[in-house]
Amino acid sequence: MSWFESLILGLVQGLTEFLPVSSSAHLRLTAAFSGWEDPGAAFTAITQIGTEIAVLIYFRKDIGRIISAWLRSLTNKEMRQDHDAQMGWLVIVGSIPIGVLGLTLKDQIEGPFRDLRITATMLIVVGIIIGIADRLAARDESGGRHRAAKQRKGLEDLGVRDGLIFGLCQSAALIPGVSRSGATISGGLFMGYSRESAARYSFLLAIPAVLASGLFELKDAMESDHVSWGPTIFATVIAFVTGYAVIAWFMKFISTKSFMPFVWYRIALGIVIIVLVSAGVLSPHAAESAG
Repeated sequence: MSWFESLILGLVQGLTEFLPVSSSAHLRLTAAFSGWEDPGAAFTAITQIGTEIAVLIYFRKDIGRIISAWLRSLTNKEMRQDHDAQMGWLVIVGSIPIGVLGLTLKDQIEGPFRDLRITATMLIVVGIIIGIADRLAARDESGGRHRAAKQRKGLEDLGVRDGLIFGLCQSAALIPGVSRSGATISGGLFMGYSRESAARYSFLLAIPAVLASGLFELKDAMESDHVSWGPTIFATVIAFVTGYAVIAWFMKFISTKSFMPFVWYRIALGIVIIVLVSAGVLSPHAAESAG
């Protein structure tokens, strides 16, 4: 991998990780459209460490408060009723599905799931799902001629059942084209949560899964002789800087705006990929990068 490739892929990772458009799909597609080798699942996982560090810094006050309350709840029964302590447990519970499926489907994630036809299909299908969820949320927020506006749930309403459902939605993002934020946020909207609450929990829920995945791949990569460490670390730093800026923008955007621009973008991109693959312009498969 060249330094230029790592720059572009780092930017793509940072720009798309927190938007409901699928960062893994865009890394795969950027390589395919540019005629580069597929950066692979390992590169994706390692660069995601950069974007998750951005999450840790942006939400540092929330995270610090949650960890502190959770640790105290281990020895103090009264603290177990504290919302922040419960959030700590809910993040753990919500991380179980993707942990189990990530290990079980590791070979599929690194191989068959990276087929561009699957990516295109997921872009379109999940885009439609996000659009439906967004419409339901908008209807509740605005009300109607014969219907009063409905208050949507916040994170204080989150329980074990909803935490697990969020976790199951997140695990769908193991397939390129789904989008971690898109799946979890739309799942939250279907369950009646506000856009901001669903997005905030989505970002917090991603921290254990992404860091664990990144460190797991990092361990394997350190035992390999075929990793371009300089470009990979450079891409991770670029992803961190870009990702932080995107989080700040996205949290403001979702408080007042619809997800429909992302929905139309996903559907259009999915259709373009299907057309190009069908015409033989793009190959649905790509060899893993050797370095």
